[in-house]
Amino acid sequence: MACGMICLHGVSKSYGNVRAVHEAQLCVERGEFVALLGPSGCGKTTLLRLIAGFEEPNAGEVRLHEATVAASGNWTPPERRRVGMVFQDYALFPHLTVAENVGFGLRRRERATRVPIVLALVDLCGLGGRYPHELSGGQQQRVALARALAPGPELVLLDEPWSNIDPHLRGSMRDEIARILRGLGVTVVLVTHDREEAFSLADRIALMREGTIVQEGSPEALYLTPANRWAAEFVGAANFISGRLAAGVVRTSIGSFPGAIANGSDVLVRPEQLELTPDPSGPARVVAREFRGHDVFYRVLLHGVELVSQRPSTENVPLGAKVSIRVHERQSAPL
Repeated sequence: MACGMICLHGVSKSYGNVRAVHEAQLCVERGEFVALLGPSGCGKTTLLRLIAGFEEPNAGEVRLHEATVAASGNWTPPERRRVGMVFQDYALFPHLTVAENVGFGLRRRERATRVPIVLALVDLCGLGGRYPHELSGGQQQRVALARALAPGPELVLLDEPWSNIDPHLRGSMRDEIARILRGLGVTVVLVTHDREEAFSLADRIALMREGTIVQEGSPEALYLTPANRWAAEFVGAANFISGRLAAGVVRTSIGSFPGAIANGSDVLVRPEQLELTPDPSGPARVVAREFRGHDVFYRVLLHGVELVSQRPSTENVPLGAKVSIRVHERQSAPL
């Protein structure tokens, strides 16, 4: 893939015997919003810091803006990479005002004009004279974003920026900041361990495990056609059902449907693809029921195997009820 903004080729980083990032390959186009998704300790933040220039790779090449910024014998420091970064803890200077924090990385002559512009952009007009401790967590986050945007970077890096925000405000805050960034047309790389966050914000996701990017693609691709069983389970609840292929039809214990599987493979069926129908003579029984408001998670026992079905809350199936099961034909990914 042609690469306009970020290109990582075989990038590795170790701390002593600990391998944080291993032979990472990633390209990000101009204007893309890409999420680095994975569990804690998988190397997401290290990879972000390698892009920003806060860490130097042991091997591989980092290219930004079509120029090499890290490779053997070549190193460009962070301040020359034209990258804005919002840290997990915001890293605001407590002894400086909001305006002074935002203008910290600007030339003195630029501060008077540029600072009011970015404060207005993040809806902090009138708060330039306050100190960080006088602001809410959401306002502090906006200050950190304003500081990152003040020099006018084309690339913005976000390191789990919503982890310190009150859970009931998190959704609205991330939507607002995503709207600001998309409105500016900047390239964004977000580090997160939150699947919902990555799915709702990113154009493309790079899924990481143990320092390696195991799969990348659209949120839909990762969810519907994961690379392996670990990827399938990380991005959502999953049922794995034995099946065999005959004449283009996958035959399983819960029915037959069009699909393609390799010999000996299991079929991935997502919970929302399992449809339940109350049936006194049905082969399965509801053994657990978790009401979530807009939907209900059912655990269903079929021939000694427990399956998960996610149905709208308007479909009420009582605990203990016998049911028949049907697989929605759209979903049948081999694993």
